[in-house]
Amino acid sequence: MLEKTYDAASVEPKIAARWEEADAFRAGAGAESGAESFTIVIPPPNVTGSLHMGHALNNTLQDIMVRFERMRGKDVLWQPGMDHAGIATQMVVERQLMEKQQHRRDMGREKFVEKIWDWKAESGGAIMNQLKRLGASCDWSRERFTMDEGLSKAVVEVFVSLYKQELIYKDKRLVNWDPKLLTAISDLEVEQVETNGNLWHFRYPLADGLTYEHPYRLDDEGNRVIWRPSDGQPDGYETRDYVVVATTRPETMLGDSGVAVHPDDPRYRELIGKNVFLPLVGRRIPIVADEYPDPEAGTGAVKMTPAHDFNDFEVGKRHDLAQINIMATDATITLKGNEAFLEGLEGADAPLARTIAELDGVDRFDARKKIVAMMEEAGLLEKIEPHKHMVPHGDRGGVPIEPFLTDQWYVDAKTLAKPAIASVREGRTKFVPKNWEKTYFEWMENIQPWCVSRQLWWGHQIPAWYGPDGQVFVEKDEETALEAAIQHYISHEGPWKAWVEEKLENFEPGDILTRDEDVLDTWFSSALWPFSTLGWPDKTPELARYYPTSVLVTGFDIIFFWVARMMMMGMHFMEEEPFHTVYVHALVRDKNGAKMSKSKGNVIDPLELIDEYGADALRFTLTIMAAQGRDVKLDPARVAGYRNFGTKLWNATRFAEMNGVKRDESFRPENAKLAINRWILTELTRAAKGVTESIETYRFNEAAGTAYRFVWSLFCDWYLELLKPVFAGEDEEAKAEARACAAHVLDETYKLLHPMMPFMTEELWAHTGGEAGRDSVLALTRWPAPDFEDADAAADINWLVDLVSGIRSVRAEMNVPPSATAPLVAVGADEATRARIARHDPAIRRLARVGELGFAGEAPKGSAQIVLGDTTFCLPLGDLIDLSAEAARLEKEIAKTASEMQRLEKKLGNEKFVANAPQEIVAAEREKLTEFADAKGRLEVALARVREAG
Repeated sequence: MLEKTYDAASVEPKIAARWEEADAFRAGAGAESGAESFTIVIPPPNVTGSLHMGHALNNTLQDIMVRFERMRGKDVLWQPGMDHAGIATQMVVERQLMEKQQHRRDMGREKFVEKIWDWKAESGGAIMNQLKRLGASCDWSRERFTMDEGLSKAVVEVFVSLYKQELIYKDKRLVNWDPKLLTAISDLEVEQVETNGNLWHFRYPLADGLTYEHPYRLDDEGNRVIWRPSDGQPDGYETRDYVVVATTRPETMLGDSGVAVHPDDPRYRELIGKNVFLPLVGRRIPIVADEYPDPEAGTGAVKMTPAHDFNDFEVGKRHDLAQINIMATDATITLKGNEAFLEGLEGADAPLARTIAELDGVDRFDARKKIVAMMEEAGLLEKIEPHKHMVPHGDRGGVPIEPFLTDQWYVDAKTLAKPAIASVREGRTKFVPKNWEKTYFEWMENIQPWCVSRQLWWGHQIPAWYGPDGQVFVEKDEETALEAAIQHYISHEGPWKAWVEEKLENFEPGDILTRDEDVLDTWFSSALWPFSTLGWPDKTPELARYYPTSVLVTGFDIIFFWVARMMMMGMHFMEEEPFHTVYVHALVRDKNGAKMSKSKGNVIDPLELIDEYGADALRFTLTIMAAQGRDVKLDPARVAGYRNFGTKLWNATRFAEMNGVKRDESFRPENAKLAINRWILTELTRAAKGVTESIETYRFNEAAGTAYRFVWSLFCDWYLELLKPVFAGEDEEAKAEARACAAHVLDETYKLLHPMMPFMTEELWAHTGGEAGRDSVLALTRWPAPDFEDADAAADINWLVDLVSGIRSVRAEMNVPPSATAPLVAVGADEATRARIARHDPAIRRLARVGELGFAGEAPKGSAQIVLGDTTFCLPLGDLIDLSAEAARLEKEIAKTASEMQRLEKKLGNEKFVANAPQEIVAAEREKLTEFADAKGRLEVALARVREAG
């Protein structure tokens, strides 16, 4: 006999072991002969990571598809693996060393990397076991790591190939620089933090004694304030010999090389092409006309610092402005010996000498304070305004990042993007939901060169070596690079030929070439994931069989960083799309719709939910809430609720077992005689088709909803209830059919639910196998494809269900005591309906708590009415409840609900509240208003019924 309660904590490890013993997740396991392949590559989690709710949703949806297709007989591979997570992993190990008063530079690169490998062996990759706890059915025997030997080989092959195709190059450009970690970082590793800062307005003196007439307007108190072109005619003009610029980062002004104004801004038109003097430095810098400045923002004049601002960098390129980097890698100001800064300043005056003396070597934020003070002292600080703005921070280092001009390696992403754009445009790869294609195109069609170098020690070291004169040699290994270098120097007459020849006489490694110290961005290796994990660059059987993959499941936040780059690399190296569908799931938020974050204290740990409610409950909750394009608002109470759904199925199986239900291999749906059996078999067919179609079209919430309604409502609440008289009766033939049919439907139900609730269904499948047992685990059993339908039987029983449900709803709305029975009168019933009433008389009486069943030509006075088809069923209420008291109660509830609605409508009608309150709070209030409106509607219907009855 099945245990009274389902204990997930004890069952789940047992089931996991059963799957492992059956080798159920191996690529191709259970596949039919000649089956088509179905492949998903897991978005590789960081080796430092642990399971969070985004992982739980992402992997649950993948697992549903994988289990579904495996049960359909396809040759399935779900490829697992992890990302080496360059910065995150290096930080973890560096922190451990700091606890021992050690630093990586003290031990050197080789020993430090060894320490990281030791850490990975001991502590890394915990998330893989956590995914197994979730029930992820990956082929764990094929687990890959972006730093393993095979993937490293692929990375080198790609880098060298792209370099030789002139699609990788070295260039001096701006990058996001983390002054704490001392490395370039990707946009994904930058967080925008709202900060209370200032806007400093500085005066830059015009050169050559120039002056101009600057317009102004007067405010209500008669003060002169900034005039903008949209203001109409100015109130007056004043003669100025300076231009005012505003900045949130005064420290960067030392690197200014121009001032930009809009070509149509009338205030500055006559100054275009003229110069200003850069305060504190004395450099003459030009005023240029560019579309970038907004005449309606600030003063309309914008200081240009091409080496310290991404927008300024682009403007600077258009106008050939100097790129002057005035910061060291640790974000201290560097002026002494800075050639770019000092160029053109020969014979500078005393202010420059003072600037260098006071600011060189000073931290950027200390320099900011000093520069503001120096500008004020020089009479060049016009005003300071409080200014709240977004400041980019490194998500790992936690300090403000700097746009920083450095030499880095770049991929020509614009060239690689063209085939990847065409693939989506022409429909060879589709996004689901489709609206994400717009996001993809917007980024891809405006793509910038991809900076792929990082100043770290953990990662794929760039396969580039430099000769004594800086000549670069990019090859797959040092030996090949050395051969290329020797050939290069020996074959070219010049000073280095003899030097190299001399070195070769007593050669030692490192004499001629020095390897590039940088490593590759982790996204570079993960961009190759769909084919590198299958053995590329070798032509392996797995590569031929499983590439291209079938579908990618991912979050929207990495469409740029991962999806687009996999598309580019797949199209370039495999000449084929890496996947035909990209399913983009939404965020998992807290119950109020707020994004989860540690700082808010609203993070929900999926492992804790698994411990409390079981993996199946969490999986089913995420699935039924995963509507396309809609964020999941997760409340742990919902997980508890869907655990009850599992309990319902468990109890239904136990009830069936107690009533002698067991498998009958000879049972055939088409031979069933009882209407209730033919009905449930018909509904099973409809449910199976609904679940199948929903999974095929990535409508996971609809698949779960269909399964939920079938199991909870139709099977448990109605079918088993309708079978009770059969089980208690004397008709042995009917009992046998009912038992065999119930067993058959349970078997098919376990299959339908398995992709969503794999642990419990696998346990129930094994338990109900009978004496003969099962041929295989449920995970490798064929997906149900029932085709039995009896429309007449279905219509007949569904009529009964609708009638009883209608009566129950009325009783609940009218507050009828559960123990009270009442007569039921059918008005306008035709012969077919009369026959149905006669046929189902016992069930109606029992299930709806109805006394007499009668017929009439018109509705009796004082009755609630339920319309079903052409018949109106009347339930007299006068003898069941106090109509006047019930009316008073409902009126009170309606008034209370209306009051709450008025309060919410007033709140939501306040523009300040809607504009300033957190988005999730506004959404929650709107949701409450909708709920109150629905409740008010129901109460008003109930009141109308009571009044009609009275």
